[in-house]
Amino acid sequence: MAQFVGVDHAMYAHSQVHAAVAQQDHAALRRILSTLPQPVRPGEVSTESQSLEAEQQADDVSKVIDRRDVPGRETPLHVAVRLGDGDAVEMLMSAGADWSLQNEQGWSALQEAVCAREEEIAVIITRHYQPMAWAKWCRRLPRLAATMQRMRDFYMEITFHFESSVIPFIGRIAPSDTYRIWKRGSNLRADMTLAGFDGFRIHRSDQSFLFLGNGSEDGKLAPGTLCVLTHKDKEVSNALEGAGVQPSEAEIMQEVTAMSRTNMYRPGDHPVHISRENSAPISKSQLDMHFLCSVLHIKEFPEKLKLDNSLAQDLNFDLTSEDRSCFIESEGQVLNIGFAQ
Repeated sequence: MAQFVGVDHAMYAHSQVHAAVAQQDHAALRRILSTLPQPVRPGEVSTESQSLEAEQQADDVSKVIDRRDVPGRETPLHVAVRLGDGDAVEMLMSAGADWSLQNEQGWSALQEAVCAREEEIAVIITRHYQPMAWAKWCRRLPRLAATMQRMRDFYMEITFHFESSVIPFIGRIAPSDTYRIWKRGSNLRADMTLAGFDGFRIHRSDQSFLFLGNGSEDGKLAPGTLCVLTHKDKEVSNALEGAGVQPSEAEIMQEVTAMSRTNMYRPGDHPVHISRENSAPISKSQLDMHFLCSVLHIKEFPEKLKLDNSLAQDLNFDLTSEDRSCFIESEGQVLNIGFAQ
């Protein structure tokens, strides 16, 4: 294992987890983590009150194992990665450490592992983060559904496109679309045509996303189901299908290998290759971009809704409702955007 060279361990004395990791004292780390509540598993939270309690418990655990009040704003997981200590990484991830938190340089623990060619450690983090993300979603879902249920029903349109006096033809290559969003009870529907990009080519597809906060009325669709409807092909798929399944070792290795071949970048910086030591300082200039026609329509539901036959009958969304409330328009805003040279 690597060792901290020339680093004063006293800088980590105020954080027991940092100190145990920095000293590679696995017994002390295991003892500290054993006193913390175990992460809530999917299916153990079903009500809003349970969701609030689980969130508070997760916050309390995070205050212990995700502290960043140390030099470099590194979490204990960052320190374990820098030491190449796979055992400490395994213990921290099992306790619910947040791998996505960034240090002072803007790097997550997983990015540090990939950049340092610590493949085994990257595999450990990757093995844990998908089940952790699913467990977090499941514990927050009842609170989300209850909050949406209390919100007023609405219909909204968001239309956007780009124009610039600096970059010619930006309107032809930049994305543009109109998002139509309906909210009823704890359900949400969003219609859009922007499907993706292939270089400078924009792919279009007439599609709808349906979020069922409390599931379907017949119980066939579980709470939190996210359906994707492709109208042209008349296909319906569950976007979250298999989200809670533990990935196989082959899938984990494939993902780690893909990350190791991908350029890594810090948020806000020009993309740099994984070999960060060879990256030159980045100079930035300011260019004025003209964001034209950012239009927001807000519409209320009429008292009696008509059925939309192209979607699930229980949602009862009316696609042709009149504008009944307000219209908000914001255009001609000049934004300063930093571009790397």
